Amino acid sequence: MVIASSLIISPGFASAGFAQEKSAPQQQQQPAKNQDIPDAPSAVQPPPQFPSTPAAAQPVPAEPVPPGQAPPASHSAGSTEDAEAPPPFKVTTIPAGKGPGQSGANEELYKIVVNTNQVIVPVMVKDEHDHLVNGLLSSDFSVYEDGKKQPLNFFTSDPLALSAAVVIDVGMPDVAVQKVNKTFPALQGAFSQFDEVSVYTYSTNVGKLSGFAAAGNQLAAALSDLSTKRGANNGPPVTGGPLGPQGPTVNDIPVGSPTIPVITPNKTAHVLNDAVLAAAMDLSKREKTRRKVIFIISDGREYRSDASYQDVLKVLLSNGIMVYGIGVEGAAIPLYGKIEHLHLPRFGYSDILPKYANATGGEIFNEFTRSSVEDVYQQMIGDARNEYTLGYLARSIPSTSYRQIEVRVANHGPSCRTSMRPCVDVTAKDGYYPLPVAR
Repeated sequence: MVIASSLIISPGFASAGFAQEKSAPQQQQQPAKNQDIPDAPSAVQPPPQFPSTPAAAQPVPAEPVPPGQAPPASHSAGSTEDAEAPPPFKVTTIPAGKGPGQSGANEELYKIVVNTNQVIVPVMVKDEHDHLVNGLLSSDFSVYEDGKKQPLNFFTSDPLALSAAVVIDVGMPDVAVQKVNKTFPALQGAFSQFDEVSVYTYSTNVGKLSGFAAAGNQLAAALSDLSTKRGANNGPPVTGGPLGPQGPTVNDIPVGSPTIPVITPNKTAHVLNDAVLAAAMDLSKREKTRRKVIFIISDGREYRSDASYQDVLKVLLSNGIMVYGIGVEGAAIPLYGKIEHLHLPRFGYSDILPKYANATGGEIFNEFTRSSVEDVYQQMIGDARNEYTLGYLARSIPSTSYRQIEVRVANHGPSCRTSMRPCVDVTAKDGYYPLPVAR
């Protein structure tokens, strides 16, 4: 009887295994096992070198397998299962000019720089009765940059959570400081649970009482500590008499001096600019999804700060920070605002708060009594939270020079008197400084 036999080689059969079987015809056939199939040789990289079977190692004949039992695992030295798979090829891409051993190559490999020219403009709109105007649409607003109208690509009337820096003047007369201290419970209650607040104080120097945290226990603790602060002496400086700085006198003439010297008391520093700058630098690091605001409670006096008004204003406008203020003591006196713009050499500013508020799109409330200060907290923080937010794409000219902004609302201006719609008062920042181009 002649039995015809045929050999069928499937595509998954490894050529190396076939050669092994052919070279050992006397061995018992081993059961077929799943083997990892190596990839085809690459056209770019040289083929990997697989470990070869040593010539001295001979395969051990397998023991007969009883019927009905699974064959045991083979541990033959010549089996391809024992050959470990080669390690994968390591592909490394580095920037041009960098060697694999130089530091900083990995950092530059994943460094992505994106420059954006989006300008965000918060806008407060009030009617003739000083109430916020709601219900306006994006079509009611027009924004001009350096006199050219800009197409809006963002608009919302939704209230925003605040990143607020509260700056309190403790260099005022003590009677004013104590009046402000009693209003702190109302100040804490004006913030929502979604706001984050930090507290600063200033007089001759700047102090930071708390970092940014949710308006809660940390804010309450900072304001509680601040309520024990005392202000400056309420009386005039002592320049004569037994408590004066002139020393012992005989008939009002200092001992050892033929004439009576003229004693001028030193003017105490009042570093409002430095306090605003410290708060602005911390606010610049907060999330851009929040509205960044500085609330100042002060009489507005500024004297002998290291930072100038123009330098601080540039930081504020570059980071979209608004300044709101409550003027107390001298700033709350009627008709005092008529001289608030005065800046006398070697005497500082008499009240600099309106300058900051007008330039950044904020607001100033001049309140003289404790109850009026408490009432204005809710209004001030509510106005900052509920402003309209406009956005447009500025022209992409590399520049850090100042850019003027004007926001107009329909029926705003002299012509609104003749229309059916009431006149509105528009408050927005006067301009901005573009941030430097990222490198």
